This record gives sequence, C-alpha cells and structure tokens, in this order.
Amino acid sequence: MATRRIPMLGFAFLLCWAAATTQAEYMKYKDPKQSVNARVKDLMKRMTLAEKIGQMTQIERANASSGVLKDYFIGSILSGGGSVPAPRASAKDWVEMITAFQKACLSTRLGIPMIYGIDAVHGHNNVYNATIFPHNIGLGATRQAHSDSHR
Repeated sequence: MATRRIPMLGFAFLLCWAAATTQAEYMKYKDPKQSVNARVKDLMKRMTLAEKIGQMTQIERANASSGVLKDYFIGSILSGGGSVPAPRASAKDWVEMITAFQKACLSTRLGIPMIYGIDAVHGHNNVYNATIFPHNIGLGATRQAHSDSHR
C-alpha cells in the first residue's frame, strides 16, 4: 500500500505543478476593474525602452507591415492624403487592411492595440464611392447673406 501511495502523491503533485505553471500571468494593465493610474503604472513598468519608443511612433501606411509593427512595437499608423490600400479601395479593403494591422499589434508581448489615423478633413475621400463633404470654411461662407468683408 505504501508503494502505491508515493507514485499517486507524485502524480498529484505533478498535476498541481502543471496547472500552476500554465496559468497566465495576471496583467493589471489589462484589468478594467483597476484604476487608470494603476493600469498605466503597471504597463509602463513592464515596457522596455524599445516598446516605449515604438508606442510613441506613428508611421505612414505605405511603410506598415505585420513584421514592422511587431518588430518595432509601432503605436500608430497614418494614411496621409492619397495613401490607400489599393486603387479604388472599398470600405471592405480598408477594414481588412486595418484588421490585419491590429492583429499584428495585438500579437506582441504586451498586446497593445494600435491607433489608426486618416487624413480625412473633407470626408473620407480615400474610400472609393465615399461621400465627400465641403471644407469647414466653405460651409461657413454659405451662411453669409451679404458681403460685408470690406469693413
């Protein structure tokens, strides 16, 4: 009986050890129940200098790839004027491109999502068949009933 108990205890110990080592590390910065200050402090403590530099960096869409985003921990991508995923890119093309970029960023060690910026002051004219709006100053000028700009 004693010889059977030792292997069973060893097996039970092995199961407990495996369960304890396979649990994911608690990351306070991902816990929405924590205060913003606590989350930021935890994240900053975990980040390397390269990750901090990458998170403060915005690159142009044409230079972005999954590899670049992962290797340099890029925090933001910008589509400047005329920067499109493809000629005549549809809304679906944009969604697929940005989703792929986001997945790459989320797959890094800390899983920090990226911010995507678009130069779209007049409406999103980079999306094929999108509605384009007049510039704000043009809208303001349409409300002037008479010309008194000489005063």
